[in-house]
Amino acid sequence: MRLLCDARENYPAWREALAGAQRYILFESYIVENDAIGREFGTLLAERARAGVKVYIIVDWLGCWRALSLWKAVRDAGADVRVFNPPRLSSPLGWLSRDHRKTIVVDGNVGYVSGLCISERWLGNPKRRLEPWRDTGIEIRGPAVASLEQAFGNVFGVCGDPIDASILTPVENMKRAGNMRLHVIANEPAVAGTFRMDLIVASIARRQLWLTDAYFVATSPYVQALRAAARDGVDVRLLVPGSSDIPALSPLSRAQYRPLLEAGVRVFEWAGTMLHAKTAVADRRWSRVGSTNLNLASWMSNYELDVAIEDPTFSEQMAWQYEADLGRSTEIVLTKRNRVRRAPPSAEAGGEGGARRMKRAVSGSAGRAAAGAFSVGSALGAALTDRRILGPAEAGLLFLMAAVSITIGVLAALWPRVLAWPVAFVAMWSGIAWAAKGVSLRRGRRGGPRVEQLEDAMQGEGASHQTPPAEPSIAEGTRAVDQPSTRTERDSVA
Repeated sequence: MRLLCDARENYPAWREALAGAQRYILFESYIVENDAIGREFGTLLAERARAGVKVYIIVDWLGCWRALSLWKAVRDAGADVRVFNPPRLSSPLGWLSRDHRKTIVVDGNVGYVSGLCISERWLGNPKRRLEPWRDTGIEIRGPAVASLEQAFGNVFGVCGDPIDASILTPVENMKRAGNMRLHVIANEPAVAGTFRMDLIVASIARRQLWLTDAYFVATSPYVQALRAAARDGVDVRLLVPGSSDIPALSPLSRAQYRPLLEAGVRVFEWAGTMLHAKTAVADRRWSRVGSTNLNLASWMSNYELDVAIEDPTFSEQMAWQYEADLGRSTEIVLTKRNRVRRAPPSAEAGGEGGARRMKRAVSGSAGRAAAGAFSVGSALGAALTDRRILGPAEAGLLFLMAAVSITIGVLAALWPRVLAWPVAFVAMWSGIAWAAKGVSLRRGRRGGPRVEQLEDAMQGEGASHQTPPAEPSIAEGTRAVDQPSTRTERDSVA
């Protein structure tokens, strides 16, 4: 296992591995921009395909729709390029599920898992005073690469015909490259494997739990798990962006600061352009690196890929990097009047000056913005049902949504057609889609394979890609506990 920080370490490692490919390449990314970096990687993949290397590529439609023309030359070179979940008339809301993974596998020898996409944004722009984005990835060698291949194959099959497994390296032929214990977590929609793992780790941590996240809008059970850990004396820290490429998400993240701070969780905001890493370190023994953000969209709706590592040496590297990142950050504190504020510049090495010198990250993709819709719904649902306590920071969001709701009500009363036509269009689209799907299902029962059998087979494939967990205690806790939030529950998990 090798820790790779930012584009300066990840991109060169990816280039070297891709350029040296001899048999096959598995390439999966949420975003590939049609810029200099995107074209460079596209050209490299096309060159390997022309050289006889089997190249399999998955890109997400919502993350890459502006750069789909980039892949024509790669296809023409012989690569099998598939676009995940493009819009379909048969599925009006299908676009909510995205392939958010970022992974590369070459020849069964080496694999990469990270939070980085392919874009110049990760390199920054000194002329515009934009720093490189802060992000984290890992390089993996050894039999664990087989789990990355299996996870890739599952998504590749969702997009079309299954991958030719005969070209892949059998796991028994993969030589051991070290003695680290790790668990590849290939999360799928509605499976929530990473969510359960995150809850368990928050429950069994006894000394430290240091989290980094790009789009933090956690669910109530996870917030309660962090609060419980902090009250039990665990050093819980959360590092998030000070300025996000999705400006609408910043108020949602900050709305959850107060309950965390009141319980003793330390919150820090990155002072650079954009913090995009998704990592965790627990007790300097367990670490997680990957693509999953701490929000409902990543946990429940997307295809995500993370690696949990149980190794003290690697965890020390992660902890050292985390402490270095805090030097570029500003701590958020509660004032004497119980208000959430940034600490004075002298309180943290990063201070507020860095945030003022560096410009905010440019706006992100619609895919990541869509994740915020889940978070808005969470806050509004909490306000209506009293599922959790809302803080003063969420008042602004509620006022905004109240204004939107009142505006819709006024439009419905005075100009009903303004709302009637869009509603009619969506209703007709949904009705036609459901009717078409019903016809397809009936034909499936009359002829070919039964739909139920196909669904069972797909579910079986989706469940098989997760490798055995590193520690039985974590695996058992993942199955047994969903919402650890008290001391008693934390001890029962341990």
